[in-house]
Amino acid sequence: MSVTRDIELPPVIAAPDYPLPGSVRTPDYAPGERSALIEEIRTLLREKDAVLVAHYYTDEDLQMIADETGGAVADSLEMARFGSKHPASTLVVAGVRFMGETAKILNPEKRVLMPTLEAECSLDLGCPPEKFIPFCDAHPDRTVVVYANTSAAVKARADWVVTSSIALKVAEHLRNEGKKILWAPDRYLGDYIMRMTGVDMVIWQGSCVVHEEFKMDELNRLKDGHPEAAVLVHPESPPGVIALADRVGSTSQIIQAACEMDNDLFIVATEDGIFHKMKEAAPGKTFIAAPTAGEGATCKSCAHCPWMKMNDLRGLERVLEGGANEVFIDEVIRRRAEVSLKRMVDFAREHIKPGMHVSGNA
Repeated sequence: MSVTRDIELPPVIAAPDYPLPGSVRTPDYAPGERSALIEEIRTLLREKDAVLVAHYYTDEDLQMIADETGGAVADSLEMARFGSKHPASTLVVAGVRFMGETAKILNPEKRVLMPTLEAECSLDLGCPPEKFIPFCDAHPDRTVVVYANTSAAVKARADWVVTSSIALKVAEHLRNEGKKILWAPDRYLGDYIMRMTGVDMVIWQGSCVVHEEFKMDELNRLKDGHPEAAVLVHPESPPGVIALADRVGSTSQIIQAACEMDNDLFIVATEDGIFHKMKEAAPGKTFIAAPTAGEGATCKSCAHCPWMKMNDLRGLERVLEGGANEVFIDEVIRRRAEVSLKRMVDFAREHIKPGMHVSGNA
């Protein structure tokens, strides 16, 4: 039987309090509506000089349109990079609110639209600036590093912004400079970075409603039933789940692992929207969602993000047609947040080439 050791998290702070959206179902399209919407969206993207940037966790229809119209399907880092270099005057960001904000921070001259402005992120909501900023002020000796899954105001207070694809490299860089880190908001990713790099960190409490649901015991049982499977885990997952992984990495790193590894079967602990791109990138391989059931499970997410699923074809067509759901950011906050975001983009340019992914092993 598979075994793992117990791992303790460091002390954490400031429990989040936020509402979850109601149940979000796959859109129920009338006969012919789906294909008509897709064709209309393609036309509108051309007419409006717009490009679609979609996260891996969004509906597969949106991912397909982005790929087929010269847009991008990517993780948070590549979404930021793509929007900055594409010549389109309008960026349509399918994802959650902080992704649209990031696009606007880096591209103030462009119009940024989103299929919905109500798609939030538990990590963003769990790190409100009115609480986070005083916490930073109480630790003036620490370099403030925040995950991309945060608001523009939180990014404006940070020294660095990172995504999961470059977090380890940035932490190692700061450790080598003798810096101590104040990390926010995901405690599991922060703990993973601290254990992998040995950097001195104070960690804010926050978690992803998707990844915190994965259960170590249930994953162990699934591994026992499929000993030939490799386990791929996103580092926002609890440490016991990470300890069972054959590969730990960001969404793009998980996809690349599926392509590179010899296994034909994979157990995947991240949001299930990623399966569309995994099947496309590694045809012939089989992917199983890691279990969220078991003792202590609330099944708020069950391996899908309720906010990501708020992005759909109807919303995408509506914003392209009328220009609704434009992202605006206070210019003072935008300029401050741009500093920490550009630091991330510049660091990634030097250390990670587009399409190159660096994975860690737990």
